[in-house]
Amino acid sequence: MIHNVIKHNAYFDSVTLMLFSSKLSGIDGVLEAAVMMGTDHNKELMKSSGILSEEMAGKVTGNDLVIGIKAESQEVIDLAIKTLEEQFENKNKSSEDSGKIKVKTIDAAVKKMEGLNFAIVSLPGRFAAAETMKCLKNGMHVLLFSDNITIEEENELKDYAVANNLLMMGPDCGTAIINGVALGFANVVRKGNIGLVAASGTGLQEVTVIIDKLGGGISQALGTGGRDLKKDIGGKMMLLALDALANDPETQVIGIVSKPPAKEVMVKILEKVKTISKPVVACFLGGDPSLVEGTDTVAAETIEEAASKLVELSLGGRKTELSAYSEDQLNQLVDEEVSKLNCQKYLRGLYTGGTLAYEGMLILDKEVGSIYSNIAINKDYSLEDVEVSQENSVLDMGDDYFTDGMPHPMIEPKLRSQRIVKEAADPQTAVILLDCVLGYGSHPDPAGAVASAVKLAKANQGNRHVSYIASVCGTEKDPQGLSNQVEKLKEAGIIVLPTNAQAAQLAARILAKL
Repeated sequence: MIHNVIKHNAYFDSVTLMLFSSKLSGIDGVLEAAVMMGTDHNKELMKSSGILSEEMAGKVTGNDLVIGIKAESQEVIDLAIKTLEEQFENKNKSSEDSGKIKVKTIDAAVKKMEGLNFAIVSLPGRFAAAETMKCLKNGMHVLLFSDNITIEEENELKDYAVANNLLMMGPDCGTAIINGVALGFANVVRKGNIGLVAASGTGLQEVTVIIDKLGGGISQALGTGGRDLKKDIGGKMMLLALDALANDPETQVIGIVSKPPAKEVMVKILEKVKTISKPVVACFLGGDPSLVEGTDTVAAETIEEAASKLVELSLGGRKTELSAYSEDQLNQLVDEEVSKLNCQKYLRGLYTGGTLAYEGMLILDKEVGSIYSNIAINKDYSLEDVEVSQENSVLDMGDDYFTDGMPHPMIEPKLRSQRIVKEAADPQTAVILLDCVLGYGSHPDPAGAVASAVKLAKANQGNRHVSYIASVCGTEKDPQGLSNQVEKLKEAGIIVLPTNAQAAQLAARILAKL
């Protein structure tokens, strides 16, 4: 049974819509659901998914909100509609209760709010660039959450921002912490003297969380957008962000997290670092640490190592580390897991965070050999069909293929849960490696979703053992609560490590011993 609702001239940002969609999908009896703006692309996605009729699609414009629900019965549809209306009401009520000034244009906002100097832009890509430029021309720093911005548009925006000493974080910038305020997908971490700049969202989350766990704190955490370090953009925002952190009195130590930049951009970054009097730690994931030899930059190969070195510097050289197990305990754990496995030899990594997937893959590649993936390090190991794993495989389930018409798995873990069950059913699967990302914007109970999927997978496995290994990117102050989430995973028989790097290293040790 399919039901559609159109709300004319109603706009909500993409994160809110993903949360609404997730809420509907979690209702028993709802087979599929989506809440989207009525763009042509979104309408096609909903039609292909069978949740939007041709007749209703013809009535929807790009300014309308369209709701599609496929359910087992009319009663379930009625419950879904009631739930959604409650979400709309709560959203409107929270906005009214907050005392926020409601305006319809950026110019109106500037007139009503004296001293306005920061904006978050979350719009369909074809509108986002123009509105971002309006914000910049009104003297505002911008976090551009939207994607689908052209290279030409990104360069134009960043050229203007740099010329006017304004941050333009993005496009597709999902995480930042500005003066203690978490923006986008971010975690609740203590304030401190470590400033960060990163070209990755979950990478930035992971380093801030580990710093918090080690007793350090964050002054600023600035995202640049994933393309910033490519040759076409030239690291414009990375360079400006480094200047900002160098001049920020609250920042005493600076950290950089990203994949290796283009060679020309790396030269610019290292030249910039030479002008900074504060200590700098750089983690260029998958890059050669020798790239920073001859400079004052401290190199780190993993996000955990970068966080540890940053905290040591911020605390005056005091050594810090995170460890759930001693070396002897790890050896015993590996032996126990290997003894339970029978003719199984492959790993399946199922990640919601793209940078976490990449870091895990780097560690596994170094220890056990090439890894198949949808974001393969070596293009020869790109999966032919992302629905079918090959040998040792790692999937970034936040990649466009999986989020086309679906909420991101950090918000709606349904697809990842289904894949856990599928991979566990493969008689050659020995290890399933997982991440669990907490914080603002993420699913209210990601560990609960993982635990439920693993319990179902175990019921289908019979007597065959699979080693489930996970890490949790989060803190006690996050809405989901770190201890609560870790306990849920452990109750499901999942081995939990304090960092993504340690989880991947344990998985590699098990595979190597097999």
